[in-house]
This record gives sequence, C-alpha cells and structure tokens, in this order.
Amino acid sequence: MIRSLISFVLLVFVVAAPALSVAVDEEKLPDPAREQLARDLMKEVRCLVCQNQSIEDSNADLAKDLRVIIREQIGAGKSPDEVKAFLVARYGDWVLLKPPLRAGTIFLWGSPALFLIIVAVMLIMRSRQGSAQKGVSDLTAEEQERLKALLEKDETK
Repeated sequence: MIRSLISFVLLVFVVAAPALSVAVDEEKLPDPAREQLARDLMKEVRCLVCQNQSIEDSNADLAKDLRVIIREQIGAGKSPDEVKAFLVARYGDWVLLKPPLRAGTIFLWGSPALFLIIVAVMLIMRSRQGSAQKGVSDLTAEEQERLKALLEKDETK
C-alpha cells in the first residue's frame, strides 16, 4: 500500500513538472524579414549569464531582456550594426560572441595561443629534464664512481 502511494506521488511529480516550467512569451516582430534580422543578431550576442551561449539559445532572464531590446530596436528600423553598437556601449565588447580585435580585446584573442605556448614550453622542459636524468642512470657502475670522484674533487676546489 505504501509503495503504491509513493509510486503515485512520484508519478504525479514527474507528470506535473512540465506544467511548472515557464514558457517564453516573447512577441515576434510582425515583419518576417525584420524578425529574421533580429534572430540573426541574437546568434551573435553572448548571454552574459551563461557566457558561452548566444542569447538566442539561453533561457536566462537577462537573455530574454536582451532579445526584447533587440526586437524593439530592429522593429524601430535600426540596423544590426546600430543595435550591436548600442549593446557594446552598454555592456562592453564582451557581449559579442566574436569581439572585434582591438587593444582592449587582444588578450581575449591571444589567450588561447599564449596558453598553448606555455604548455609547449612546459612539455619541452619536462622532456629535457627526463632525458637528463635518464642519461645519468645509463652510466655503468664504474662510470658513476668516476663521476662521483670528479664531482667531489670539483667541490674541494
């Protein structure tokens, strides 16, 4: 009896869960060409909450607000470049998924290359360190004794 009751309650929660989700109620632009312009622009604008998602793909409240702003401005006759300029002025270059190459964004563009260079240098240093240690262990017992004697002689000078 208790198992049936628990199963029933779980079933109710599973079935009712979609009813608790909020649907996005955004008004689309009446002109399909302007709506397509707005949608294309939404693919180029970063969700500032999700960071690696466009606002078109994001369900965050800020993304919804940005979609509304873009539709309002495109509906008012502004070009996509004017809308981008407005968003950049308000949120900075970070709001664009592909920020322009400028002095302020050079780190954004150069950081992947810098990271790869650092990793390559570390790997080279590690491989050299490993080969240097390997060379010492390849010595015969007689050569190791001779090396030890030379090092001790050098320390006494």
